[in-house]
Amino acid sequence: MASKKEKEAKKHLTVVTEKSLKFFEKYINNPSPTGFEWQGQRLWLDYLKPYVDDTYIDNYGTAMGVINPDAKYKVVIEAHADEISWFVNYITKDGLIYVIRNGGSDHQIAPSKRVNIHTDKGMVKAVFGWPAIHTRSGEKEEAPTLKNIFLDCGATSQEEVEALGIHVGCVVTYEDEFMVLNDRYYVGRALDNRAGGFMIAEVARLLHENKKKLPFGLYIVNSVQEEIGLRGAEMIAHHIKPNVAIVTDVTHDTQTPMINKITQGDLACGKGPVLSYAPAVQINLNKLLMEVATSKEIPFQRQASSRYTGTDTDAFAYSNGGVPSALISLPLRYMHTTVEMIHKEDVDNVIRLIYEAVLKIEDGQDFRSFTK
Repeated sequence: MASKKEKEAKKHLTVVTEKSLKFFEKYINNPSPTGFEWQGQRLWLDYLKPYVDDTYIDNYGTAMGVINPDAKYKVVIEAHADEISWFVNYITKDGLIYVIRNGGSDHQIAPSKRVNIHTDKGMVKAVFGWPAIHTRSGEKEEAPTLKNIFLDCGATSQEEVEALGIHVGCVVTYEDEFMVLNDRYYVGRALDNRAGGFMIAEVARLLHENKKKLPFGLYIVNSVQEEIGLRGAEMIAHHIKPNVAIVTDVTHDTQTPMINKITQGDLACGKGPVLSYAPAVQINLNKLLMEVATSKEIPFQRQASSRYTGTDTDAFAYSNGGVPSALISLPLRYMHTTVEMIHKEDVDNVIRLIYEAVLKIEDGQDFRSFTK
């Protein structure tokens, strides 16, 4: 039986403060669709600025804060800022609107959802319509597809839709907002991966508040356009030319129905950050993360990827002649829905793991297994 002292030693360490949680909620509730991340990036950079020495934004909107910008050795901690969304693709003569994906938007969750259509005149409210159950009786059920889901903004003609400022190419996001569920989970749309942006900003806050001096340059990077092919990370990796990159993104909690653990792994919200094995994940950097987690009593889980991680880790790893890169994932339920769910303790522990790993990395550290 564990002693009282041992139980206290294993007590969870809370990192997120009331102030930082308010920022997190505001940040999640602000839409930042792929290709249109500017407003969210401005919010994020404003939060980060007090904790860094310099800031930078590239042409496509990737934002970063830098600690020790003049240092030769460069370490990146990174997340992506964009959320999945829709594009207006076709407006019928009766004023209904058909859409295409901007990222991996799930057509099956669309019917009856409320949305915002982003226009130069401001937000226009609309809904994804769907035939009433009464009208479908006696026939074979037709599932939602990209060919049959549509938006209704209350207009009765194409001309009325266009007068509202809606045109082909307008981006569409869901209305759903942040909430805390059972004092255990954070829930909302776009936790993939603005939770990551929040967590790396919290690492910068901890370094500042704890007056930690780093012997290298630390680049806190919030990349754009991950959801359509890691594009923002590709661009910023070439700009920074880092020596090391630690990326954080989400991965699937596999404890809910209809998920096959044989193919998806056995991962759970509340059991800690997930460390990945993949060709892009550099062996010795990954070992450093595991050693840090063990020494600091941070619980962690393991995940294997077959060929690639599908995250910005791949973009950093294969840039600039090869950059030692590793992935710290946050377990998440219901990915690419409007009710994405993450555990509060996992958020704290990802922040702690990145923070402690940054303190463990040495200036000029060589991660090669052998040199000659």
